[in-house]
Amino acid sequence: MQNHDFDRGILDKVGHRPWPMPGAPWVMRQSWHDLLFAHWPVDKVALAAKIPSSLELDLYDGEAWIGIVPFRMTNVSPRGVPSMPGVSAFPELNVRTYVRAGGRPGVYFFSLDAGSAIAVAAARTMFHLPYYLASIEIEEQGGGFRYRSRRSSEHGTGAELLVTYLPAGPVFHPAEGTLEYFLTERYCLYTIDKTSQPLRVDVHHPRWALQAAEATFERNTMADAVGIRLAVRAPLVHFARRQDAVAWLPARATP
Repeated sequence: MQNHDFDRGILDKVGHRPWPMPGAPWVMRQSWHDLLFAHWPVDKVALAAKIPSSLELDLYDGEAWIGIVPFRMTNVSPRGVPSMPGVSAFPELNVRTYVRAGGRPGVYFFSLDAGSAIAVAAARTMFHLPYYLASIEIEEQGGGFRYRSRRSSEHGTGAELLVTYLPAGPVFHPAEGTLEYFLTERYCLYTIDKTSQPLRVDVHHPRWALQAAEATFERNTMADAVGIRLAVRAPLVHFARRQDAVAWLPARATP
């Protein structure tokens, strides 16, 4: 996989966005590859107790959802800085839910595990995000992927994931109003500052191109690490081959 193939043409594709891009320049670019979106419905009262009080849990038909998303990144670099071997490409694993602030829907991350100590330190400083260092291995296997992660950071509770997944259907763009759209078409993320005030990080990317997926979870304590129990049922799973994206610096989330 090339590490200098970022598609700058995404900056001209804005018709699908739910609100205009920020007027300030974006500051970070990245490409996401071979993503598994695995989602479980969870008790909304229990989940709401886990997010900051300054954020509102976003529901779909009255249900709350939590997602576990393993993937790998390339082209990770600040604006104007070329990708650097050994720094700009690494695996990542997110645990997330869906929230609103100031009327705008976005993502809230409970954890972001990454196989790069530099990325963990930078993201914690620049974006106020709960990044953790992890030992992550990805093996291509029979048209799919075997993904193993074990958190090694001194921060946070230990967490592990071992999952095998592969695409299992044609590519489609989720239609507005569907559950797939709700779970993936998000153009900002939220975190909080030291005074517990909400911060919004705007992001931009093209529409998601998804596929149905098959996934087998052999080990999964990612949600347990934040005190959330997943239902004993198969998750809703989707695969995405690639997404290029840019991000802005955090800004105070205003009504």
